Amino acid sequence: MERIHITDVAPRDGLQNQQVPVSTDAKLQLIRLLAAAGVQSVEATSFVSPKAVPQMADAGDLVPRLHAALPQLRTSVLVPNLKGLERAHAAGAQEIAVVLSATETMNRKNINMGLEQATEVSAQTLAEARRLGLRTRAYVAVAFDCPFEGPTALTAVQASCARMLEAGAGEIVVADTIGSAAPGQVRQRLGALAGTVPIERLAVHFHDTRGMGVANAWAALQAGVRRFDASAGGIGGCPFAPGAAGNVATEDLVLMAEQSGFATGISLPGLLEAIDFAQDQLQRPLGGRAITWLRRQRDKALASTS
Repeated sequence: MERIHITDVAPRDGLQNQQVPVSTDAKLQLIRLLAAAGVQSVEATSFVSPKAVPQMADAGDLVPRLHAALPQLRTSVLVPNLKGLERAHAAGAQEIAVVLSATETMNRKNINMGLEQATEVSAQTLAEARRLGLRTRAYVAVAFDCPFEGPTALTAVQASCARMLEAGAGEIVVADTIGSAAPGQVRQRLGALAGTVPIERLAVHFHDTRGMGVANAWAALQAGVRRFDASAGGIGGCPFAPGAAGNVATEDLVLMAEQSGFATGISLPGLLEAIDFAQDQLQRPLGGRAITWLRRQRDKALASTS
């Protein structure tokens, strides 16, 4: 059975925009539960300005505790620039990710830089991370549509991907930041990008704004992609992208992939435990499209053993 690789981004992309503060202990417990469910890769936090994203202010405390508690877990952290990389490296980070938006306006809204400057900063950060011996990922955000400029030109996405690959990114993550893509667009765009980036180094990051996150993931599978970001419970949403909803839910992606003949190594009952814990922390209901059915199945299984 062919395996797909899922990075759960709930601890970073999921929590970054939440209004309820989540303690370092709670973040660590959430990641423990995800790992116990079989998740082998997480995006744990980001080394951005605490003023801009207060929820990530404890990044320097979380990372060393996480590595001590779960040394086998692949853990990446987001860094916006060389200063963020310096902080991440000091905390013991082993893998970093940069985010480059494929449009001028999104970069200005997100990091107060134009596209050209943002590209160079991302490239410099990747090069320095590689010099330090760290693994690297590069997001190419608004890869389908920009909330400020509308449809993003394929040529702009190709240019950003090519530059990040040249700078040394081990993985290029094509991000539908506002959740506007449709399956046909996904398959077409990824097919074109496979001419720029080897397909085994392409990953996708979908949001579920229009309810097509899982369908888009299926289209990516059909295009040959085997690396996916997802968020347990569908938590997420970019604070700098108006209208963006939560990430595609990890449980929905796992259910779809395994019913379609792919292995994920992730337990759905285990994911439910992590989602329940996150619900308690965020004080609101969580869950993807299949959450009601998944909980019903769990309740039936529990009833049959009692």
